[in-house]
Amino acid sequence: MIIESARPLIPILIVLITTILISLSKKKPNVREFWSIAGSVLTFASVACMVPDIWCGFKIVYTLSSIAPGISLNFRVDGLSLVFGIISSFLWIFATFYNIGYMRTLDEHAQTRYYTCFAIAILGAQGVAFSGSLFSLYLFYEIITIFTYPLVAHHQDTEGYAGAKKYIVYLMGTSKGLLLPAVILTYVMSGTLDFSDNIITGVFDKGADSVWIAVTYWLFIFGFAKAAIMPLHNWLPSAMVAPTPVSALLHAVAVVKAGVFCICRVMLSTFGVGLLQYSQLGLYTAYIVSFTILVASIIALTKDDLKARLAYSTVSQLSYVVLGVALLDVSGITGGIIHIANHGFSKITLFFCAGAIYVATHKKKISDMSGIGYAMPFTMGAFAIASLSMIGVPPVAGFVSKWYLLNGAMEIHNIPILIILMGSTILNAGYFAPITIRAFFQGNRSGWSRENIKEAPITMVIPIVLAATISVVLGLFPQFSWVLYGGCFLGDIFSKGTKGAHYGVL
Repeated sequence: MIIESARPLIPILIVLITTILISLSKKKPNVREFWSIAGSVLTFASVACMVPDIWCGFKIVYTLSSIAPGISLNFRVDGLSLVFGIISSFLWIFATFYNIGYMRTLDEHAQTRYYTCFAIAILGAQGVAFSGSLFSLYLFYEIITIFTYPLVAHHQDTEGYAGAKKYIVYLMGTSKGLLLPAVILTYVMSGTLDFSDNIITGVFDKGADSVWIAVTYWLFIFGFAKAAIMPLHNWLPSAMVAPTPVSALLHAVAVVKAGVFCICRVMLSTFGVGLLQYSQLGLYTAYIVSFTILVASIIALTKDDLKARLAYSTVSQLSYVVLGVALLDVSGITGGIIHIANHGFSKITLFFCAGAIYVATHKKKISDMSGIGYAMPFTMGAFAIASLSMIGVPPVAGFVSKWYLLNGAMEIHNIPILIILMGSTILNAGYFAPITIRAFFQGNRSGWSRENIKEAPITMVIPIVLAATISVVLGLFPQFSWVLYGGCFLGDIFSKGTKGAHYGVL
């Protein structure tokens, strides 16, 4: 059921207006921060207003302009887009309050530019979430890349410019060299860039050339380099030279989430489950991202810098999303999609904690954090909760994701994937648990007291605690995420037995 309405444009317009107001408030920091807070709240509210219609099984669509036959600047809201739209807009609220404490405490320069680019990155994320075609998706995907570059290079030193250079070369190079050709090939073979309403059939006709379909598919998978699938992942650890709130934006709010969201959207709404099953492209994808999951986790074990360890954790955890969708069954797809939300809240907590530690102690190395839990109990307590989520320990959100992923692997009787998922959980525990143990069970209270260390400013601590709390809530009430993206509707589609109708499978 379709609703034609311009409502998908409202969050994008709100962010655009917010960006303009922020840039005009250069000499008034209080006003600038007010606009950031107001914009983030209103953006989330405008997205949340669309939830009831999606719950009822509707899709909201709107075409802004038609460029050529099959090429339109159009928008759509369905269950998948709603997950990313809700998460990116909601986490922007957390990031805004955290930004205020971080930027003011460290007296960072160019704060107006910082807040402006931060907002435009959110605009890009909302545009990606609600894109109704590959044309719209590509446009907003590039907006994210361009306006996060100044954020990565924010410190404007040698290290910052080097990290930002690698960031822009990787992401612009892959989007122009891989992603754009994939978009063109899709149009040539299908005659349209619009996403299909049927995740079973996709947009390709049965007679389409299988070789060119495969080529196009892999160009998409690696062209969306924001997903950080190996070997196109190195930009992400290099971007850790950015301020910690930017790292949170990269890892939890907009950038990498846009990458995995785009892959999920293309797999389901361009290629379709039937084609991916028939060609076994889904299975091959599952094994490729499994390699990323394991190797990135092993590298994380070797990192003493806290942000670097978190960066490789993100490289690993992102691939859970793609892996789930690549399993091509209800449980797997469910686990992959809800991991977008579960990872978002947990990972933003971890990076917020890293930033709070730096603000309070100016320490970056894990080896220097023995006993820090005595001085910063709220921060490290939240870090412990988010770590448990990343490991997959109940009742925190990450457990729910892995539960669905494990069920998905068992339902298709794929033992190697099952073993990989269990092995990765052990590796997750290997690089997260020692941090919490070091913080609370090593060192001594008096040593930290002599250093006069205390919690970061309250504008930083409150978002940390709230984000960690939400991770627990999502773990205790996982049905919210299931209903949010229309998982029941997904189950109905699969139950119809139409998986192979288009391609002669099942």
